[in-house]
Amino acid sequence: MTTGSTYTIKALDESTWEAFAALVERNNGVFGGCWCMGFHPEGLDREDAACNRERKHERVQAGAAHAALVFDGEDCLGWCQFGSPAELPRIKSRAAYERTGSGAPDWRIACCYVGKGNRRKGVATAALAGALQLIARLGGGTVEGYPEDAAAVPAGFLYNGVLSTYEALGFARDRRIGKHRWVVTRVVDPAAGV
Repeated sequence: MTTGSTYTIKALDESTWEAFAALVERNNGVFGGCWCMGFHPEGLDREDAACNRERKHERVQAGAAHAALVFDGEDCLGWCQFGSPAELPRIKSRAAYERTGSGAPDWRIACCYVGKGNRRKGVATAALAGALQLIARLGGGTVEGYPEDAAAVPAGFLYNGVLSTYEALGFARDRRIGKHRWVVTRVVDPAAGV
């Protein structure tokens, strides 16, 4: 699937694992070895990046990890992780989220990541838009994200994405769950033929 830019979106699966892994390895395992495991039920092993890599690969092989990967040719530049609340229960500001919420969504956007050298080139926007397209193919539903207000947060802490990007793609602010973190929602219709 292509986006409005020159990027192509592909789902994270066995066929894209090597490109995903190459991006993670070029970027120090992402945040020092996370491998995008922090939001999964088992969490991340802060001492063993190899364990995180193995767990992520096992999840991908089992079809229990979802992400929209952004490609420029054969190179994976970034991704937007998404999944059901059961797949991604470990969200940031979870206590505030549970205290103020009224129910779980069908899907969560957990992490948006763009590799070094590709930031500020529309990769994060393409990744989020791609995640919404993949969610539509999986039946659609209510989607939540937990972005930060970029004007108030250093770029290194924006792993949930930027509020303005979500709003540009049709998400509405639901409630604040942190000093600069919001719950945003959008309903995604199922793709035709689903």
